[in-house]
Amino acid sequence: MDAEVVSLPPDEGSVAGPEWSDDGPGETHHHSRAVPHHSRAVPHHTEAETHDHTPAETPGAPDETRDAPDQAQQDARELAARFEEEKPGRVLAGGVGFLFTGVTVAVGLLTLWQVFFPLAQGSKYYLIFFLAGVLPMVFLAYPSGVRLRRTKADTADADTDGVHDRRGPTPVDWLLALAALLVCLYPVLPVAIGAGGGGYDAFLDRQGLLDPLDVAFGTGLLLLLLEACRRTTGWILPAVCVLFLGYGYYGGLLPQAWPVAHAGLDFGQLVDAFYNSDSGFYGTPLDVAASYIVLFTIYGAVLDLSGAGRFFVELSAAAFRRSRTAAGRTAVASGFLLGTVSGSGAATTVSIGAVTWPILRRAGYPAERAGGMLAAAGVGAILSPPTLGAAAFIIAEYLGVSYLQVLGWATVPTILYYLGILLSVEIDARRSGVRPVVIDTGSAWRLLARFGYHFLSLLVIIVVLALGASAMRAVVIATAIAALLSFLDRRHRLTPARLVAALRDGVRGVLAVSAVCAAAGIITATTTKTGLGPQAAALLIDGAQAVSSEPAVVLALTAVLAAVALSLLGLAVPVTASFVIGWVIIGPALLNLGVAAPAAAMFVFYFAVLSEVSPPTALAAVAAAAVTGGRLVPTMWQTLRYALPAYLIPLAFVITPTGLGLLGIGGVGRIATAGLVSALGVAVLAVAAGGWLPGVGPAGVPERILGAVAGLVLLWLEPLPMAIGAALAALAVAGVYVRRGAAGHAGRPAVEKSVDLGEEKEWDGSTRG
Repeated sequence: MDAEVVSLPPDEGSVAGPEWSDDGPGETHHHSRAVPHHSRAVPHHTEAETHDHTPAETPGAPDETRDAPDQAQQDARELAARFEEEKPGRVLAGGVGFLFTGVTVAVGLLTLWQVFFPLAQGSKYYLIFFLAGVLPMVFLAYPSGVRLRRTKADTADADTDGVHDRRGPTPVDWLLALAALLVCLYPVLPVAIGAGGGGYDAFLDRQGLLDPLDVAFGTGLLLLLLEACRRTTGWILPAVCVLFLGYGYYGGLLPQAWPVAHAGLDFGQLVDAFYNSDSGFYGTPLDVAASYIVLFTIYGAVLDLSGAGRFFVELSAAAFRRSRTAAGRTAVASGFLLGTVSGSGAATTVSIGAVTWPILRRAGYPAERAGGMLAAAGVGAILSPPTLGAAAFIIAEYLGVSYLQVLGWATVPTILYYLGILLSVEIDARRSGVRPVVIDTGSAWRLLARFGYHFLSLLVIIVVLALGASAMRAVVIATAIAALLSFLDRRHRLTPARLVAALRDGVRGVLAVSAVCAAAGIITATTTKTGLGPQAAALLIDGAQAVSSEPAVVLALTAVLAAVALSLLGLAVPVTASFVIGWVIIGPALLNLGVAAPAAAMFVFYFAVLSEVSPPTALAAVAAAAVTGGRLVPTMWQTLRYALPAYLIPLAFVITPTGLGLLGIGGVGRIATAGLVSALGVAVLAVAAGGWLPGVGPAGVPERILGAVAGLVLLWLEPLPMAIGAALAALAVAGVYVRRGAAGHAGRPAVEKSVDLGEEKEWDGSTRG
């Protein structure tokens, strides 16, 4: 079959053709989100822009009615915003926009200053000012969504572009913003008000003995944080926080024979734990948001404006342009490259889908299968070094290790994850009769020679971390280098105005996650005060021990129960909150069973992240279905098939000591054994799920069942299970060979049908694969 030549979608501003200008990849402001939104939130521009996007449009499909690349860029951003856990925000213009820009830029500059010249009063003092800067902006940037009367004009203003609310802040919003500023700054208020106030030192001295005025202001901050979370993420997280608050207050009324009963806390004690302790509002989650995440979002905004996102996508297309599976490989490679600078699964899915879906469609991929591939590749954004999701920074803080160590723990699982996706791509290309395409792009080497400098800042992060510097300094240095390198492309130079935009967008991208992290203090403080963590861990272990008393079985059952609980939790709350809750509730159970702290933390991290692809929410899969126009439920199942290794590998490094090798722990022998055996397990599972053995031919139901069992057994990284798994895998392969020989002897060619193209392809089993 002759390969069809396709080009990257012209409405995305692609210049990936035979001729590349030295001025860079076109004048487009790239739609590809290179912003590491660890909150999985797309920062929305504050300019008053006009958008023509409608839900019926397919991003990336040629549309001659739009000739401005900026429109295509904005369309992709808006589509991503529909499927983020963060709710869409307002478009702020005029004086409000100017105020918003000024405050967010000030917060960004304070964050940068704190890296090199920390405030003498300590990190909590800095967090007070950081929260005082971002929390009021939440009420200006995000509408309440509650209106007693809704006029036709309100509806038109709120839904002009289908995403953003174009009405300005209401008087209630301004009142809440002012209240947020006051309650946040109260702990550092230098003026004494009765027995309250008196400055930061006086406030700390009253820890455990708060004045009624302290309790009043703390209650105000509690309520405002719940409202901020409701505006940015919906009702579920505030409801969870209220549930923990109720448990802290009423838990003393529970029968004391119950494992979760406690002595009881009065309201003042709870507010003291939230407002004036290191485990409450100003605890580790907010510290991570204010010290790490905001710096990475600023870095991502700088990369975005410098043209790095589009370069990564076009480099992926150029690298595989003449491969039979060029379309699928391009989608997966684009997801990985964008994932190195993005912590947003849905946003990365939309970014790569906008460019690669037209190519996948031309190649003959059914919409659902292509959507599953895009979603699985996109969610790898939160799993891929060097910029993991927010929870990875929390892991570093909780365990007292460097961020570089966390990156090391994530490296092998990331490789195995993308190995599984790539194998599935190869299998699908053969089983579905995918049409070969040649992507019309320039040479990958020419691209690297001209624009390869975009990789430099990423390498700088790793090098600076390896030299012993903090992650904060590493990312600031990388940001400065990315800004300087932008002047190598005159169309994307970071002028002062564009630097201000990068600071603004970077800080806006962290508004929602800051509210979530501060509210997570309600959960952590309540758990600490009541001892809920050890009690819940004991219940989880008791449930496993009710089935078996064998230690290995108890550990495996506990891990499976924990995985189910974390997956369900992730359906309801954002990744960061899901990790925090999972760590304080489920983490102790794994630790009590002898699981190493790194393995337990990464286990919780992976299953918190997998909410992006777990039905029935599966935001990344929903976003992919919107891009491809595929049916939603089949797209979700295809996503699960592609993302299968991400569900199984965490179990592997928890249930056996050898599994620590998957985290790079335990010496060369253990690491090599764990990596190679797990790679074999992932490969066998990909064959079982896809129903095809590359290079041989189709696998029947018996071979697929054998392969599935073999893959699962291989991931139990102990000598006997590994031997059994290898034997079962060999039997499955032998069965495929026997089936191929029988088909060839009978003279019956295997017939496959391309769902999208609607034509039958006859494949000779002797040459297929």
